Amino acid sequence: MSLAMRFETDTGTLPARPERQAEPVLRAEGLSRKYGPVTVLSDVTLDILPGEIHAIIGENGAGKSTFMRLLSGYIEPTQGMLSMAGNRVRFTKPDQAQAAGIALVHQEILLAEALTVTDNLFLGRELTRGGLVDDKGMRHVAAAKLAEIGCAVSPTSLVRDISLADRQLVQIARALLDEHRLVIFDEPTAVLTGEEVERLLAIIFGLKSRGIAVLYISHRLDEVQRLADKVTVLRDGKMVGTYPGHSLSQFDMARLMVGRELAALYPQKRAVRTNQPMLSVRNARVPGYVQDVSFTVHKGEILGFAGMIGAGRTELFEGILGLRPANAAIELNGSPVHIRSQREAMDAGIGYLTEDRKGKGLLLQEELAPNLTLSALARFHPGLMVRRRSEAQALAQAVSSYDIRVKSLNVKAGQLSGGNQQKLLLAKVLLTEPSVVVIDEPTRGIDIANKAQIYAFIQELVAQGKACVVISSEMQELVGICDRIVVMREGRISGEVSGEAMTESNIALLATSERGHDVDPGGKL
Repeated sequence: MSLAMRFETDTGTLPARPERQAEPVLRAEGLSRKYGPVTVLSDVTLDILPGEIHAIIGENGAGKSTFMRLLSGYIEPTQGMLSMAGNRVRFTKPDQAQAAGIALVHQEILLAEALTVTDNLFLGRELTRGGLVDDKGMRHVAAAKLAEIGCAVSPTSLVRDISLADRQLVQIARALLDEHRLVIFDEPTAVLTGEEVERLLAIIFGLKSRGIAVLYISHRLDEVQRLADKVTVLRDGKMVGTYPGHSLSQFDMARLMVGRELAALYPQKRAVRTNQPMLSVRNARVPGYVQDVSFTVHKGEILGFAGMIGAGRTELFEGILGLRPANAAIELNGSPVHIRSQREAMDAGIGYLTEDRKGKGLLLQEELAPNLTLSALARFHPGLMVRRRSEAQALAQAVSSYDIRVKSLNVKAGQLSGGNQQKLLLAKVLLTEPSVVVIDEPTRGIDIANKAQIYAFIQELVAQGKACVVISSEMQELVGICDRIVVMREGRISGEVSGEAMTESNIALLATSERGHDVDPGGKL
């Protein structure tokens, strides 16, 4: 059932199971990586110890992903070396790192959508019995591993039929299927909320208690503060330093990441000066997901939607915007509208930023200009020819207005960092000049500096008289930027909070309990 647990080194072979010892599980010495003349990581040295949770933090582009790929065999260092148990090791491909006991949980979902959950867990390492693939045995092991991490999907489900959050849990289960010396988590909770996050953090503490080293990469500084024994900060491809986890506040971490003092993360709230409805939805029903949901968002207002995974928030708006079958009475600026597709929603004046920017929002293999103008093609492609000069001007304006940081305007969207991809997606949607903007998970997987920019852009939208709906799994984010918050549970609205009642504890109660009437308008339970 286990992978081959030995690997070749410069000095021979090593057993993969770590002995209880003080020496590092993995030591990086002077690791550097260049792509042509560009240095993306420079002279990183650190020890990863058994039974220790070591966090790596930094802004997008700081070198975290490069460092992770070096440790897990996806790329080789230009300079520097790795050693395990005092022996120098060289990984030229991921299989060698895995055989050495290094597991990587990717931020990106790297599963075969047409295969079952079980098939994905055992892909390339299938169990056999009597010379044949042991499907029953694999399903049994898969069910046990999924239950261990709190994933309720069936082992026989096709990956394409399960949610994004469940896909991430399946990916985590695959990484943890075998015993390892070191497990690297790259933004593991980006698509998880609430109970799922708590289960994962418990699993990580469990790995630590068994003497397994954990390398944890995350933009969620509250998680880093809870988990990390040590924190290494990267900035512009270089090490700022390694610090005891207990010695750093979240503010300290943010300051070290960006190299300067930070202003408040959330913009100062401004009063909503009008009760003019811009989008009204009555009795919305999305078969299998949502029942009888009604709400209104006003001009100049940021309306938040909170709830646990599976509450129906994303499905509600996909139904309203014509992305899945639904029934609802919709009014836009006081007039009834009938929306059967996202194109009709855009034409009516509703813009939508999907939660899945890589899978549904952007064409990662295309350059920036086509990505930007795709939703507004009529403006740039009125006849048989695309107006390249106008398209280039629009891109230059977007890059400037939304601070999209690129070395060249000719790069592909997939080459941008997560924060810059999100800003490109925002620019794309706003190019259609919507009056209502729906943003699903506005800051998922992006760093703190880009978060602050996204929040400022949202404030600017409503200051211009637009209405904005924000769907987010981060309660702190909703409290920080919204004027009102609607909370959903099991496909229905369980309550609404505003003013002093807009607290994380009140939102959590409404999202998880039938005791919605116990919410305290003063903000305390």
